[in-house]
Amino acid sequence: MAILQWVPLLLALFLLGNEALATVFILQNSCDFTIWPGTITANGPINLAEGGFTLQPGEFRILNAPPGWSGRFWARTNCNFHVSGTGRCTTGDCGLLTCTGGAVPPVTLAEFTLNGADGNDFYDVSLVDGYNVGILITPTGGTGSCQIPGCQSDLNESCPPELQIVDLYSGNVVGCKSACEAFKTDAYCCTGDHGLASTCSPTHYSQIFKQACPKAYSYAYDDATSMCTCSGTDYNILFCPFVRD
Repeated sequence: MAILQWVPLLLALFLLGNEALATVFILQNSCDFTIWPGTITANGPINLAEGGFTLQPGEFRILNAPPGWSGRFWARTNCNFHVSGTGRCTTGDCGLLTCTGGAVPPVTLAEFTLNGADGNDFYDVSLVDGYNVGILITPTGGTGSCQIPGCQSDLNESCPPELQIVDLYSGNVVGCKSACEAFKTDAYCCTGDHGLASTCSPTHYSQIFKQACPKAYSYAYDDATSMCTCSGTDYNILFCPFVRD
């Protein structure tokens, strides 16, 4: 399949071998433009790859995560950084080349908790904070259901006008806000009286996201069709996994 580039994966496995106790992440840029992946660790002081780096089209990078690691990966687009490492990105911004905090929405997230309940990894692709680029997560090896979650549709092309982020220079849609970010109501954000799974239901906007990307979180309580588990595996994270003719 054209969207899955196995050469980096095979090379990584050859170089790393069976490295004990580490989960290997391979982040690959299949976009036709440069991205700046960001990383954040939810349960420790040190971010993988110091929080962020640059990936040219076709490039990949290998990261090793310790047992029990929990965190996120995302792509930043249209970035400009000073030699000091400060700067700005049009989408996914964190204010620095090496992120010390999370991303400014809208942004597509790859989320992981390793070695959780019953020794399983829990992972997903989330559109709860909106969308900027497509992401596909492919586990390699491992046991269990080991699903392949992701968003392989370009939501920027189908984003409703009221959710669009438009680049001022090119005029192109570069991001699609979540309804929560756009309207900030309890019903869209699953807060207040809508803060429980029983009171927070899919909305018109989350259903648009779900129809385009059925294997990604479309709203906060979209667990049944979006949360994945696997055990003893490594992961390939592909940015812009679009099917092209």
